[in-house]
Amino acid sequence: MQNFLSSLGPNVGIIGTQWGDEGKGKLVDAVSEHFDYICRSTGGANAGHTIYTEGRKFVFNLLPSGLLHETTVGVIGNGTVIDPVSLRAEVAQLEASGLKNVLERVKISLHAHLLFDYHKAIDAELERRKGKDKLGTTCKGIGPCYEDKIARRGIRCEDLLDVELLKEKIIANCKFHSGTLNIDLDADAEFEKIMSVREDLKPLLCDTRIVLLDAMKNGKKILFEGAQAHHLDIDHGTYPFVTSSNVSAGGISTGLGVPPKSISTLIGITKAYTTRVGSGPFPTELDDAFGDEIREKGGEYGAVTKRPRRCGWFDAVVVRNAVEFNGLDCINLTKLDVLTGVAEIKVATKYKLDGHEIRTVPTTRKANHKLEVEYESFLGWEEDISSAKSFEELPENAQNYVKALEKFIKCPIRVIGVGMDRNELIYCK
Repeated sequence: MQNFLSSLGPNVGIIGTQWGDEGKGKLVDAVSEHFDYICRSTGGANAGHTIYTEGRKFVFNLLPSGLLHETTVGVIGNGTVIDPVSLRAEVAQLEASGLKNVLERVKISLHAHLLFDYHKAIDAELERRKGKDKLGTTCKGIGPCYEDKIARRGIRCEDLLDVELLKEKIIANCKFHSGTLNIDLDADAEFEKIMSVREDLKPLLCDTRIVLLDAMKNGKKILFEGAQAHHLDIDHGTYPFVTSSNVSAGGISTGLGVPPKSISTLIGITKAYTTRVGSGPFPTELDDAFGDEIREKGGEYGAVTKRPRRCGWFDAVVVRNAVEFNGLDCINLTKLDVLTGVAEIKVATKYKLDGHEIRTVPTTRKANHKLEVEYESFLGWEEDISSAKSFEELPENAQNYVKALEKFIKCPIRVIGVGMDRNELIYCK
């Protein structure tokens, strides 16, 4: 691991390359003890970074998963949306699992936006009205909170410092949304709820941009923990089946206020097959018994929603697009062990639409129906790979599969996940 870490530089970003659930939290956990700050730049409590260690399971939704190491500081940036009540519950759950001094190690941007119960009510109502055309949102209020932000009626963490103004804004927003959607919203209840956690949050609030810039000047190491994935990015994902923020590499700078050139390395996290939660295009989906088998073997159920994930073959077009767009330096391939026992493994290598090659997932219904996917097949392996400590210890067919993926996505694979535990990682030379 040390050779891998020394090659990264001081400030490292981790980005999902598919549709989320790639296993970003595992690498963050594995390397974060070597970093001083672990940062979230976008999204809310819709992340589900799951870490297994010493027989225990930890799930991080909004908090950076690097907080599992008790010397790290977690930073929640201005680009996030924060449900204070859920945040407090997440802290309590982590501390009940044995994690110490969580709140004392968290810093929250004054400019991050607050998420209320009325955002969740709006989310659920809008999803209900879509009927069979639902997007598959988590209904955690993330989208409506970002809508308020863009419409310039959002309530920021700094508003917690002015109780009178805070109440005025809550009343105004509940009145606006209640009138617009004809739903009942209780401004008094919202105010009481936020006041119940206000004193817990106040000590955590600060100008996180300055915190991080000062840390860089003082030689501290910073890890930027991505949430969701490139193909869920609001601008560059499979719109409209996307999240509500910029979760690609650019979101690190805008969501934390750090200069783009300060990021020394970008690592893409890529599952050895493909999964997706909710609706939206999925060219390599296996909507059959084998897809179900992969789901059960890989434990492919949402850490946040518990919904079953759709499963399919590795899509090199999807990952290569993420590599190109984000300028990724290397890849962490996860869950290679899940493919053990599969006799023939397929990889999508090319898309064609109307006889022409295209390099990204089409986002219109008509184009997706006409899309042709070209595959290459590889022989699988039967051997248990969970104890492998080097690339050379992998079965020959597993090595061939990894080498082929590197060629297709045009990016070196530097880390390989071969099991659930944080230590079941191979660091390649």
